Amino acid sequence: MFNKLTLKLIGTLLASTMILSACGTNGNSNGAAKSNNQPAPTESTSNAATETNDKPTGKLKVQLVGDFSLEDKTDPVSGQTSKGVKVLKDEFEKQYPDTEVEFILMGWDNYNEKTQTMLQSGAADVYQVPGITTFVEQGLLEPLQPYIDKDSFDLGIYLNGQVEGWKAMGPSDQDLQVYGLPFIGDSRVIVYDRQLFDDWGVEYLSESPTIEEVLEKASKMTGKNPKTGEQNYGLTFKGGDAADTVMNINESLGGQWGTGFLWKDMKLEFDSETMVQATDLLKEALKYAPEGTMAGQGAENFLTEKNNIAINLRQTPGFINSLANLGLEDRYQAALLFKNQTTGMGGMFAGSPFSIGASSSNKDLAWEWLKFSGSEFFQQYMWEEQRSQSMPVIKAAENWSSVKEIGQMDIILKSMSQLWTPRYPYRSGQPRYILSENVERVMLGELSAAEAMKKAQEEGTKWLADQQ
Repeated sequence: MFNKLTLKLIGTLLASTMILSACGTNGNSNGAAKSNNQPAPTESTSNAATETNDKPTGKLKVQLVGDFSLEDKTDPVSGQTSKGVKVLKDEFEKQYPDTEVEFILMGWDNYNEKTQTMLQSGAADVYQVPGITTFVEQGLLEPLQPYIDKDSFDLGIYLNGQVEGWKAMGPSDQDLQVYGLPFIGDSRVIVYDRQLFDDWGVEYLSESPTIEEVLEKASKMTGKNPKTGEQNYGLTFKGGDAADTVMNINESLGGQWGTGFLWKDMKLEFDSETMVQATDLLKEALKYAPEGTMAGQGAENFLTEKNNIAINLRQTPGFINSLANLGLEDRYQAALLFKNQTTGMGGMFAGSPFSIGASSSNKDLAWEWLKFSGSEFFQQYMWEEQRSQSMPVIKAAENWSSVKEIGQMDIILKSMSQLWTPRYPYRSGQPRYILSENVERVMLGELSAAEAMKKAQEEGTKWLADQQ
């Protein structure tokens, strides 16, 4: 009798347990479906969040620099509404229960100085640091290799060169180390107007042209357009970027900016034979450009229906948005920047990485955010909602239908994989401005290329010596 009663009680308890367990499964928030208008988590998200019971918790402060907004906003020109970064906050908090993300949003004005102050005071955990070199040298950022090793985090998800471009050296490092992971991609490409090439009967640019090819074709399209009778110019470039264009030409001639990374180890090569030659070639290019090029004038109609310039030597990726707004996607095409034939690299590395502040009180959770920023969810959000200020940094983007349907994106993503790495370290200090000033003086006819590069070398070397 006792045994029968015991068996009945055990059976009742087991049944109750199964019912409660089933109810708990139905109420699991992890099973909730994503809305159709938000990026869906994909397999690569597993790199960002591992299903364990000991996920880090707490409050995470994330600094963002640029045109970001927490809530949705509408562009006054295009009329399009983009989702705010609250989308990222909601998804991260969903993947990591018992966490709270707080964004600290700021513009580009004095962002380096503001970031410096924040890092020193511990105002945030995660920082957007395009000027990463300066902060790493001061020991203000956390080295990431221990975290990468601990989680066996796959850096191969990123486009080639994107991680290497942000490597830097801390006070006790003997070589370059990972202190940041990319989340905003950027590059520069050559853009040309196919309609003007057709009008002049000139063959389109190669996918990876040389400076000689560009100058030859630009010379053929400077003058009165044979079809419209309007004045055309072979090329243009941004006057303020002249030094970067010279450096890119220099790379294609087999040269480089110099060697070393820290100021104490740096050797500039501003007065090399290839740098002088590159400066002369850009001066020659001015013959085919509008008169006000160095003052930022003359190219106002580029990327429009009224354009009269065949080639732009350095265009930001955001030009695809302008073409889409004007319905001119088929008129303009992109080509790669000039590159060094030995290294396969060329052009200034650009974009933004995320880093962990050395003073962060929640570094484990901050590391989870860095991994999250490389997930397809995060990168699709940046691509769909922040396209004016970001290109994807992961290889998976090459297969997105929304990327494939834009003809110029293939070149843009290729260009991001060939940029010179690590990022030109001389641009973190005064040598950047010394070179720019002297290149500008050549373009304005005040100095010869040889004189200007000798002057840049002497002034830059002296500045480096003063940093010892």
